[in-house]
Amino acid sequence: MATNVYFSPKVKTEQNLYEDLVIESLKMYGQDVIYIPRQLISRDEIMNEDYSKFTDGYTIEMYIETSEGFAGEGDLLGKFGVEIRDQATFVVSRKRWENLVGFYNNSINDTRPSEGDLVFLPLSKSLFEIRFVEHEQPFYQLNNLPTYKLECELFEYNNEELETGIREIDELQERFSYQLEFTMNNGSGHFAPGETVRQDTGLVDSNSQPIYVTAEVVQFVVTASTGVLTLINEIGSDGTARKFKISQLAADILTGVDSGATWYFNQDADDQAMKGDVFAQNKDFETDGDSIIDFSESNPFGEIT
Repeated sequence: MATNVYFSPKVKTEQNLYEDLVIESLKMYGQDVIYIPRQLISRDEIMNEDYSKFTDGYTIEMYIETSEGFAGEGDLLGKFGVEIRDQATFVVSRKRWENLVGFYNNSINDTRPSEGDLVFLPLSKSLFEIRFVEHEQPFYQLNNLPTYKLECELFEYNNEELETGIREIDELQERFSYQLEFTMNNGSGHFAPGETVRQDTGLVDSNSQPIYVTAEVVQFVVTASTGVLTLINEIGSDGTARKFKISQLAADILTGVDSGATWYFNQDADDQAMKGDVFAQNKDFETDGDSIIDFSESNPFGEIT
């Protein structure tokens, strides 16, 4: 037997009223957060790793469902130091997300929040990564789905590019990125912090466009005719891993995209030194390891018989 046609939960006006009440509640009891969509630049299918960047930030209200504190395992002290595993669930209106962040407001191709996007909570100055988007809670009240639930955990920075224009977010890149410190000489101009520098590789991509090695300037200190340049995010303009060529040839000059400054490399960076992490021990392990294993041997563990 079919349902009664005179009592239908699919009344559009009631659905709109319910959705408006949800939006009003989120505005009253929620928090202003910054939604940061992810842009996938390239993916390593073998290692299952990707290179992403985050360049846009959109302010929108969300309700923090975990009202008594962050969920998750909290702060743990392990063999590799302190790990903070805070988790949070954010509730956002579908309609507000579509109007403020979604496909119709900018160049984002997704029609809903995506896993891998970031949510910045100014209240605690925490940056969360979306792990799962639940789109069916509450479950079809009035045959409608007015909200998304974003299940998030604290973002673990892994050399992603953060260029949102919001200082509190972008400074995470400078603090935690793998930094390279080069010695430069015989140059002109001054590289500006935050600008992109590049070096021509002499190669072209599939569209016949030149391929550059690019990086972002953290700081540039000049003394007389010598400068010390600190860079982060060294990568090819085609999204592949590439390194600067260290030479005094004119073709290998380093150029600032915005400042127009041009300098020659004088000394290669110590790629084992992690300037942003004073507790890093990778260089110590590499040095001590040379005295334990003779890497000059083709098989340091013995000959195959």
